Formats: sequence, C-alpha cells, structure tokens
Amino acid sequence: MERYKNLGGKSGVAEYEIGQGSITVKFKDGAVYLYTNQSAGGANLSEMQRLATAGQGLNSFIKRFVRKGYAQKLR
Repeated sequence: MERYKNLGGKSGVAEYEIGQGSITVKFKDGAVYLYTNQSAGGANLSEMQRLATAGQGLNSFIKRFVRKGYAQKLR
C-alpha cells in the first residue's frame, strides 16, 4: 500500500492501493475497506482513485458520497 499524502492535514486515510476496478483504503484507526466499480459505482471509484493519487480530499469524498459503498471490510 502507498502512504496517503494527506495534504490537507486532517484526513482519516492512512494508506491506499489502487487496483484495476478497485481501491483499497486503510484508515488511521486500522480499518481497511475494498471499494470496487460494482460497490461504489464507476464514477465514484474513478474520483476516489484520483483523490488518492492527489493526496487530498479522499476521506471527505468517501464520507459524503460513498459511505457504505464498500465491497468488503478487510480489517
């Protein structure tokens, strides 16, 4: 997993891993969630991947638009 840049300084996201048609997000509390095109929607997943790479806004986006749209809680 890659360390999330957290340019805003207040994110709950610690790390992420972008896959084909998916993103895995590890939060600072240790929880790890897998989001897929099917679970979160293609447009949302693309935006999550973009925000993860940019290092800003991912936690807020998940809270506002995706919520429980994860495919699986891994940890």
